[in-house]
Amino acid sequence: MSTLNFLADNPNALLLVMAILSLFIGSFLNVVIYRLPRMMEQGWSEECRLYLGLKPHTEPEKINLCLPFSHCPQCKKHIRPLHNIPLLSYLWLRGKCAYCHARISIRYPLVEALTCVMSVYVTWRFGVSWSLLAALLFTWIIISLTFIDLDFHLLPDQLTLTLLWLGLLFSLHPVFTNSHDAILGAISGYLLFAAIQFTFKFATGKTGMGQGDYKFLAAQGAFLGWQSLPLIVLLASLSGLLFTLTHMVFKRQFKSVPLPFGPYLALAGWIAMLWGNDIMQYYFQLT
Repeated sequence: MSTLNFLADNPNALLLVMAILSLFIGSFLNVVIYRLPRMMEQGWSEECRLYLGLKPHTEPEKINLCLPFSHCPQCKKHIRPLHNIPLLSYLWLRGKCAYCHARISIRYPLVEALTCVMSVYVTWRFGVSWSLLAALLFTWIIISLTFIDLDFHLLPDQLTLTLLWLGLLFSLHPVFTNSHDAILGAISGYLLFAAIQFTFKFATGKTGMGQGDYKFLAAQGAFLGWQSLPLIVLLASLSGLLFTLTHMVFKRQFKSVPLPFGPYLALAGWIAMLWGNDIMQYYFQLT
């Protein structure tokens, strides 16, 4: 019996394996969230220097997803494998560096735990199938996009376009939608937000959203089909409005404060992936 067959026949074992695997995936997502924007910034700086003919005062340390090895941002000492076990090491070290005892951000175990919970639920929902693979990749990418957008108000092309192409690829072996609806979803998602932004800027002279949001919605349209777009936009808008009003009331900040829209799109897309059909069927039954 193959490993996949064993896991398919033993749901509890499958969920346990996914819980462990997804904790390590979450640890890797922390690396992506922290390093990818800095890699992009380093690339932009280098391009500007080359264009202007400038030379750096000191050669900057090259950053990628593998190097330099994980280290404490305070004391710069490398983190030993024993101190880098997802979630458990944070609890064991009581949220502090093993060397300098500097406080470790709660963000790291939060991302690991969130990745674990969402991945296990998706696994329970879909079982061993192509749908599971697609749903997991969708989940992991939107988690990365959510936290990067929260930190930098940025939705990197490396992630949004990867999500878009994965959606088109999975549509060849229809998982959540077919190729026809996936292509229409990608086009419609991009044009919808582009039209909204054009209208908003024409009316107010201000920029309401960035092109990263266009690409993110296009990617979700490619993954889930054009039919999912109205629900995604509605849920994202409602959740964004609710958070904004709550933030204004509790923080007593009534001025216009730019807030990233990516996290709300991510939440809406995940809901649409799991329960979109059920929500639409319930809506049509009411009407």
